[in-house]
Amino acid sequence: MSDATYTPPKVWTWDKASGGQFANINRPIAGPTHDKELPVGKHPLQLYSLATPNGVKVTVMLEELLARGHASAEYDAHLIKINEGMQFSSGFVDINPNSKIPALLDRSTSPGTRVFESGSILLYLAEKFGEFLPQDPAKRTETLNWLFWQMGSAAFVGGGFGHFYVYAPEKYEYPINRYTMELKRQLDVLDRQLAKNRFVAGDEYTIADMACWPWYGGIVVGAVYNAAEFLEAHTYTNVLRWTHELAERPAVKRGRMVNRAWGKPEEQLFERHDASDFDLKTQDKLNP
Repeated sequence: MSDATYTPPKVWTWDKASGGQFANINRPIAGPTHDKELPVGKHPLQLYSLATPNGVKVTVMLEELLARGHASAEYDAHLIKINEGMQFSSGFVDINPNSKIPALLDRSTSPGTRVFESGSILLYLAEKFGEFLPQDPAKRTETLNWLFWQMGSAAFVGGGFGHFYVYAPEKYEYPINRYTMELKRQLDVLDRQLAKNRFVAGDEYTIADMACWPWYGGIVVGAVYNAAEFLEAHTYTNVLRWTHELAERPAVKRGRMVNRAWGKPEEQLFERHDASDFDLKTQDKLNP
């Protein structure tokens, strides 16, 4: 039935067969589907994630902290295959009742501190280590403005544009137009901000950049949704300048590899438990 003729029923009922590409993992209720404990590594920080844009935010942050000499930011990153429903295990739900990656467990506290939602994890780590979040009240607030802007906008980019442009089983003009308009508006917001500032929140590299880069940076270079031409991404010149600058940071290069299970084998590090894993345990090394 086309969207032009669909009339919503008085009471919605779940039709699992109509869920499209993710029908096997989407459902209208919360809670675990099976009992399984999560693996635990040797470091205080345990990350359970996948290298989607939301996951990359956190691994970039952790690698940046290590690059600044914070040895206690060492972490174990465990791969959560969301297409297999691993986020619905009892162990994962204990850390994130919303069953979304990324999820972090800080075992340096007693009891351990669970942190979920990528923006919350960035803020937690910034405050824990005193990095990438300015102390000046005005600059701190500006950074948080943009962090929460990205968190609030992500639903339109991922659940909206991404879903209807890429993942929906049928293509409908209205939702694609609606979410494309909103995504382009967001890109224009960011482009105008970056026309006046080197980084998202001003002259300092902060968690605001780490939150925005995996989404908007990925979109304008075609790495997210392969939609750069469709969106005329070349017109957002300031976003492109910022995107390419951040992409050259060594910690960003490492962070985007962690929990990555697609793309070039040399860029796929399924799990990260030690800094040497980048040299020894990428998929081209494990499966030559």
